[in-house]
Amino acid sequence: MGTWQVPADLLARSRFTVSPLQETVAAMWTLDPFHDRPVEPWQRAFRAAHGEAFASMLAAHPVRGNLLLHASRPRRGTVLGWTADFLTMAPPHADPDFEDEIQMLDTWSEAAIRRELEWMHPGGLPPSLKRGGLRSEVVALLGWVWRSAVAPDWPRRKRVLEGDILARTSRLSRHGWAGVVHGLAPGTEWLGDGLLQINDYDWPSRDLADATDLFLVPVHAAGSWVAWTQPLRYALVYPVTGAMAPVSGSAAHGLARLVGRNRAALLAELDAPRSTSQLAALTGLPLGSVGNHLRVLLEAGVVLRRRSGREVLYWRTALGDEMCAAGRSAG
Repeated sequence: MGTWQVPADLLARSRFTVSPLQETVAAMWTLDPFHDRPVEPWQRAFRAAHGEAFASMLAAHPVRGNLLLHASRPRRGTVLGWTADFLTMAPPHADPDFEDEIQMLDTWSEAAIRRELEWMHPGGLPPSLKRGGLRSEVVALLGWVWRSAVAPDWPRRKRVLEGDILARTSRLSRHGWAGVVHGLAPGTEWLGDGLLQINDYDWPSRDLADATDLFLVPVHAAGSWVAWTQPLRYALVYPVTGAMAPVSGSAAHGLARLVGRNRAALLAELDAPRSTSQLAALTGLPLGSVGNHLRVLLEAGVVLRRRSGREVLYWRTALGDEMCAAGRSAG
């Protein structure tokens, strides 16, 4: 299953989108205490913030712990890794919310969930996974991660994901799908003639002739995976760039300088990714002044940036969100 054969009409309809469910799955694997997965510095901070509460929840609900332990099969040597299909469902449409996506689990029967777990663990499952209630426990597990760890940070996360999408969409217009897919995720490449390499697994190619939707979904993760709701919807889930830019050593100095009406006005406009020219138009500040202020905001760690075509886009970090919220409360 290393490649997908993508018809021209499906390729024309394909699009990038944000998926709260796949973002939640990525967060769940980041918090997973049972498997040794690649961890980036920002993921260590996320674990420090939510890992203890997550472990306590799993201890209080052992079935959920067993589900997490058995819902994936990490790659070991020639044995392929995999994540359970009931966790990797393609979005039902573009720009869904979490409730839209979690309802897709209604299509999974208890028997189907158990068969999926047995397929990945042919040596057998623990008794708790052989009883009823599996679907409700999957929903509860994902719901906990969403409500406790992802939703409180969702506005910032979504801006980062949308910034990545903006940059890649710009690249699509200039370089086509080969330029977009190259470097999207390890093992991913556009091979031409409608052939999309999705990973380096040595499996037969899958023909997407009957598919209606193909999504490319960025998430805060260290790796990539594929998702589908067969036979109609497919998705390639890939790691977003610029997940959490580290604050430099000059952060304290930058924050000390972060005063004044103009910088506050710029920060307020960065609730969505914007370019310097857009910010100049919105605030009435000279373009050069906008650039100078943005450099200070970057040093302070309250904004992030990334290139999109010929422009550089900026948006607020979580710290920037907190400063704006505090400013509104004080006002």
